[in-house]
Amino acid sequence: MSDYPSPPLELIHQGKVRDLYAVDEQRLLMVATDRLSAFDVILPDPIPGKGEILTRISRFWFDQFTDTVANHLVPGPLASHFDGADWATQIEGRAMLVRRLKPLPVEAIVRGYLAGSGWKDYQASGAISGVRLPDGLAQASALDEPIFTPSTKAAVGDHDTNIAFSVMQELIGTGLALQVRDVSLAIYRRAAGFARNRGIIIADTKFEFGLDEHGELYLIDEVLTPDSSRFWPVDQWRLGISPPSFDKQYVRDYLETLDWNKTAPGPRLPAEVIDQTLARYREAEHRLLADRPE
Repeated sequence: MSDYPSPPLELIHQGKVRDLYAVDEQRLLMVATDRLSAFDVILPDPIPGKGEILTRISRFWFDQFTDTVANHLVPGPLASHFDGADWATQIEGRAMLVRRLKPLPVEAIVRGYLAGSGWKDYQASGAISGVRLPDGLAQASALDEPIFTPSTKAAVGDHDTNIAFSVMQELIGTGLALQVRDVSLAIYRRAAGFARNRGIIIADTKFEFGLDEHGELYLIDEVLTPDSSRFWPVDQWRLGISPPSFDKQYVRDYLETLDWNKTAPGPRLPAEVIDQTLARYREAEHRLLADRPE
């Protein structure tokens, strides 16, 4: 059962977390559901209210970076674009009206710390996506400078794959690849500084981009949320361990204790895991958005 009223629009794509509806030739409606994916598998149990949290956080970050890159948001209250329709009012908190753009076929990942798949790649090869790192680093090590490590954009149920920057250049062209890399690193550095002042380490994050008909670059999808990033509390970071987090790493850690091969269908989540995960999402939102300076 859907966790929001279905709009009277054509559903054109159902992603791991977001549903995408056609509005007209220029616009799409993007709805953040309460679904949760882990290891690229959609889990059977939602996290109630998660979609609204993700939307509020994304809207905040989109506003912060308009001087760096355009974004896909269409301004104005959602209901104002649909003649005040009740369904639009009801999903306002979890939906964004966005421009129709051509998504790039890669995910732009920036890492400031050694964690997740990056830590596994480093253990195996001493590098991440072809980026050679110093020997002797431990899990959760802070990198001297953030690194750009793109990946493929997997279909639902498939796994993303880290790729070298040279492969990204072949996929989308050298000039565009350089632009995406530079914008991604610039956004990460600014966001990481802001978040650290709020008690959050952004260990790594994923950005997605699209192009308009003139080839202009846009930041799309979601930005620096607990679903697209690894958030650690500053005061609980410890070298050599996977720190507790404000994101879905709590679910990943639980799933790692199970006898599950990380393919669909995903296992059910206990009520305690759902509640604790939601608490972490709420804490991330509170730290980032509450009482922020004007």
